[in-house]
Amino acid sequence: MIAVLQRVLESKVVVDGETVGECGRGLLILVGVEKGDEKLDAELLSEKILKLRIFEDENEKMNLSVTDVGRSALVISNFTLLAAYRKGNRPDYMNSASPADANALYEYFRDLIAEKIPTGSGIFGADMKVHMIGDGPVTIRMDSRVLKRERPEF
Repeated sequence: MIAVLQRVLESKVVVDGETVGECGRGLLILVGVEKGDEKLDAELLSEKILKLRIFEDENEKMNLSVTDVGRSALVISNFTLLAAYRKGNRPDYMNSASPADANALYEYFRDLIAEKIPTGSGIFGADMKVHMIGDGPVTIRMDSRVLKRERPEF
């Protein structure tokens, strides 16, 4: 499972002209589910994200987590995070989980985040327009298989 975190001042997702999810200061989290991912991947990734110290303390040091500062999140499914791009110029998404498996794990991940902080979400499989005002910018890519030590960090 791949996640891209963007620290934001605000973010929203629009489908067919209507806002379907939003958050204030906090995190925009794009999530891609890979073939072979399971509930453990969602659990490890959500736990790490909720504890990640990327918000500033009183000394302006990134020393606090999203839960420490009482912020919110917007979680959006994004299969294109699994793009393979080494060969040719057209990305290949063969490593993405099937839509049914991906949706189930995306919803599980979103619910884990929502247990701890206010959380908005997009609509799986919809044509979504994502709006955000970045804060920092602070953008971090995370991979559950790195947390499971199945892949090197870089």
